Amino acid sequence: MAWTLLIIAGVLEVIWATSLRSTQGWTRLWPSVFTAAAMLASFFLLARAMKVIPPATAYAVWVGIGAVGVAVASPWVLKMPVSGKQWACIAMIAVGIVGLKLVSPGEGA
Repeated sequence: MAWTLLIIAGVLEVIWATSLRSTQGWTRLWPSVFTAAAMLASFFLLARAMKVIPPATAYAVWVGIGAVGVAVASPWVLKMPVSGKQWACIAMIAVGIVGLKLVSPGEGA
C-alpha cells in the first residue's frame, strides 16, 4: 500500500508541477486552488508512504516520478520540446526509479 501511495503522490506532483504555470504567479484563483490542492495531497501521500518506505528512497522515487512525468507531459501540456538527449537522460531516471523499488526494503520489496 505504501508504494501505491507513493506512486499516486508522484502523479500528483506531475499534476501540480504542470499546472503551476497556469496560476500565473498565483494570480489566478481557480488554477491556484487546483495547484495548491494537488500539492497538499501529494505531500500528504508522500508523508504517509514514508511511514513504511525509507525517506531517502521515498523522496528519490517521488522526485523521479515528478521529473519523468513533467518531461513526458511537457511537449503536450506545456508545449515545450524535449530533445533526444533529454529523453535518454529521462529514461535513466526512470530506470533508477524502478531500481530503487526493486532493491528497497519495506512493503512489497
